[in-house]
Amino acid sequence: MRRRALLLGALPALSRGQSADDDAIVAGRALRWPRDHGAHPGARNEWWYATGWLGDEAAPIGFQITFFRHRTGLAQTLPGRFAPRQLLFAHAALSDIAAGSHLQAQCTQRWSGDEGDAALHALRSDTDVRIGRWWLRREAAAEAGRYRAEVGGADAPFALRIELDATQPLLLQGQAGYSRKGPLPQQASLYYSLPQLRVHARVERHAHTRELAGRGWLDHEWSDETLPPGAVGWDWCGIDLDDGGALMAFRLRRPDGSAVWSGGTHRSADGRVRTFADGELRFTPQRIWTSPATQARYPVQWQLDTPLGSFGLRALMDAQELDGGASNGAVYWEGLSDLVDAGGRRVGRGYLEMTGYAKPLVM
Repeated sequence: MRRRALLLGALPALSRGQSADDDAIVAGRALRWPRDHGAHPGARNEWWYATGWLGDEAAPIGFQITFFRHRTGLAQTLPGRFAPRQLLFAHAALSDIAAGSHLQAQCTQRWSGDEGDAALHALRSDTDVRIGRWWLRREAAAEAGRYRAEVGGADAPFALRIELDATQPLLLQGQAGYSRKGPLPQQASLYYSLPQLRVHARVERHAHTRELAGRGWLDHEWSDETLPPGAVGWDWCGIDLDDGGALMAFRLRRPDGSAVWSGGTHRSADGRVRTFADGELRFTPQRIWTSPATQARYPVQWQLDTPLGSFGLRALMDAQELDGGASNGAVYWEGLSDLVDAGGRRVGRGYLEMTGYAKPLVM
């Protein structure tokens, strides 16, 4: 994709009908639907993140679609809809495991944050995020519903049009959606997930089009501070378990690899939810892959110790690094991975994300 200059931006004046309390990251704030599927421009960072796999179980194609919104604190009083009070950017990637290829694309645009800006907006009332020809929206009045997205095309190495249908209720992370990311209350996010999505996609590459089905996971998270002092990045996974359950696990990591904070959630196939407290999870690197592009050293195989037991987390392909230099500047690893039990049997599949290995992550 043509590299676009990163546009300096963004702190919105709050739009008409918006209150600061609406976007406050506080414990006990009840999430409201469909309102909280939409954007929260008063929060500094926000993302809608869909991942999953398509096609053959033995040789799948992994997909990542992430739309980001960022408020940087500039142009707060500058009038006009072109005032860069917010930045919107998006990343997309396809990992073809059989071919050993990892294709990626990205785009970016500024947004004034005004609700009257119809050309480029993330509606507060529901998920509807657009950057040029890229878009993600939710199509249902129900709590979960159906998501549709279109990314890539034109000058990207692929085009992806996708539908993601909920098969389970929303999974609120942390305490009723309030997910701690550090020892202080402000080091937190509001965060929910939709595991076990039924996926149908149209994939275009090299003038060939394929219709594929699969499984997926969607996250929506917004925050003001997600990296506590001393942390350079995080390790995270969202796994659709083969028995119908779901597992999310994360840790925020110091430069020496030790954990500043950790947490996660398990929902069993029968709907019981267990939230993991700080210190209940342990990520232990098992195998390292060095990126030839950045020389970053990523653990692509982990031992994950949880209150449920110990598991292996294994990338299906090593080379799944994404360079966000044409959008937010972040370099991170985001890849399709399997969760295996002590005997090496697969018990789940999903995405592993690792940030802060090429350079400390700046939110």
